[in-house]
Amino acid sequence: MLQSVTAQPEVARSAATDYIVEIRDVHYSVGNRPIFSGLTMSIPRGRITAVMGPSGTGKTTLLRLVTGQIKPDRGQILFDGVDVSRLSRQELYDLRMRMGMLFQNGALLTDIDVFENVAFPLREHTDLPDSLIRNIVLTKLQAVGLRGAAQLMPSELSGGMARRVALARAMATDPEMLIYDEPFTGLDPISMGMIVRLVRQMNYALGITSIVVSHDVEELSILADTSYIIAGGKVAAAGTFVELKDHASEIVNQFMNGLADGPVPFHYPAPDYYEQLLSGKS
Repeated sequence: MLQSVTAQPEVARSAATDYIVEIRDVHYSVGNRPIFSGLTMSIPRGRITAVMGPSGTGKTTLLRLVTGQIKPDRGQILFDGVDVSRLSRQELYDLRMRMGMLFQNGALLTDIDVFENVAFPLREHTDLPDSLIRNIVLTKLQAVGLRGAAQLMPSELSGGMARRVALARAMATDPEMLIYDEPFTGLDPISMGMIVRLVRQMNYALGITSIVVSHDVEELSILADTSYIIAGGKVAAAGTFVELKDHASEIVNQFMNGLADGPVPFHYPAPDYYEQLLSGKS
């Protein structure tokens, strides 16, 4: 792990368990719309866990809860035994240093080059000398195959290259856990295959934990050790891909097999079609 010259205060933690993240009976609503209603799940250490589900089921909201960006209305979210929602701002800041995040669009800073994008978290969160930052950045870029692209600007990168730069940046501070929010969106098959390989290599070579949120069932079938499907505010199913493919739940079967007909409707809830036409109201 990288050490800052300035010591960081320790966040109190309970005895280590086999799970780095535990979500216990979490309830969360936006206005009058419930997103989670008793969500419970556990993320094992050192493994790749996929979180899937139909659009609008709160997968990205879950990541925001885990990283402490928002708080649940009820329930607990534990990271390494620590209740994230009860931390002070400084304690939460310290805890987030142990997490890395790969955003859906890469979220690279457009006015600085690839090297400085990867160096950014090191300059912001550590007191490391420039010479050591240089070595770390080049090492991370080498790991994702882009050391030769260090001087390129984000506008000069393909979508797949930008995603790999974002992965190098997410790894810059050697986090204990990496969180991927839709890492395959918009990628061609070759770039997608590269990202899948990198996620697996980084996870097992570095001994970290990975949470991958995605709709890409086929890619996750290769990548994930275990998977959760969220629907209706709760966990609809959990297990390996073989187990989920043969699951008895209609909604799980519809999602895993890409079926148009099933519990997830095509139409958004609306008044009766003919009555609305006759009423003259929109």
